[in-house]
Amino acid sequence: MNYDEIKSALTEFFSKEQLDARRIFHGRGQMHAGLEHICIDWFRPLVLISAYSEIEDVPGLLQLVLNADSHRQITTVILQQRYEQGAPAQTLFGDILQQLIVTEGSLRFEVHPGTQQNVGLFLDMRGLRNWLQTESNSLNVLNLFAYTCSLSVAALAGAATSVTNVDMSKTSIKWGEKNHELNLQDLSGVKSIPHNLFKSWGRIRQFGRYDLVIIDPPTRQRGSFDAARNYAAVMRKLPALCEPGAQVIATINSPFLGPDYLLELFFRYNPEGKHIGEIAVAPEFLDKYPERGLNICHFEMPT
Repeated sequence: MNYDEIKSALTEFFSKEQLDARRIFHGRGQMHAGLEHICIDWFRPLVLISAYSEIEDVPGLLQLVLNADSHRQITTVILQQRYEQGAPAQTLFGDILQQLIVTEGSLRFEVHPGTQQNVGLFLDMRGLRNWLQTESNSLNVLNLFAYTCSLSVAALAGAATSVTNVDMSKTSIKWGEKNHELNLQDLSGVKSIPHNLFKSWGRIRQFGRYDLVIIDPPTRQRGSFDAARNYAAVMRKLPALCEPGAQVIATINSPFLGPDYLLELFFRYNPEGKHIGEIAVAPEFLDKYPERGLNICHFEMPT
C-alpha cells in the first residue's frame, strides 16, 4: 500500500504546533485513490485513525504518524475499525485517553475518541460554527438533533439570547450541557428537551417563536429518523416555529439525497421563503462529489 499522500498530509500538518481539533487526511472524499477507507483526525494530543475497511499495513501507517511529529505533540494514537460491528478501537501508541477537552478557536468541547462511533464533535461543521459565532447576536435559537450541542455553544458564543436543544438522547443532551459549561455559558439561557422530536412539538413551541432554526439530523437513525421519510415532517413545522424572516439552517449528508432535496422540501412548505445560499464545509473535507457529502443550506422564512 502506497501511503505517500498520507505521509505528505501528516508532514505538512505537524510541521507546526496544532492547537485545534482538525481533520488531517480525508480519504472518504475519494480524492486519494486507494486510500478511500482511511481518515485521520487530530484531537490534541491524540491522533485518531478511522478505518472503513481493513488497513493493510497498520504498523507502517503508525510509523508515518510518529515520524511526522516534529514538535512532539502526539501522546496517543488510536485506530478505530468503523467497518466492524460496534466500531471497536485499539490504542496503537501511548496512553489510553477516553476523554479529552479540545479547542476550536475560542470554543472548547469534550470529546470521547474511540469509545463509540462518533467522538462528539463533527469537524466538518466548523464553517457553520464560525458562521453562528458571527450571525447569532440577539437571536432565539432552536437546535434540532442537537447531539452534543456544539452548534448551540457556537450560537451562545455569538451572543444569542437563548438556545433550545432538542435530541432524543439524554446522554447527548447532558454532554451538551457540559460543553456549555466548558465555555462558561450560563445554563439559564439553555433549554434542553431530551425527547423524540416528533413527540415534542408542543414543548418546543413553548420556547419560541425562533429567530434561527438549525436542522442537523442524522441521515438515518434506526427507530427515530430517516432523511428520506421524515425530513419533510420537520420542514412542515417551520411556519409554526419561526418568527417572520427567521433564518433556517438545514443540513444533509447522504450520497442519495443532496441539496436539491432540501430546496424542494423547504419551498414545498415555504413557497415565499428564500434560499440564501450554502455554508461551506470545513476545507479539509474536500470531496470529489460534494453533492453526495455534507451540504449546509441557508434559508430565510417569509417576512
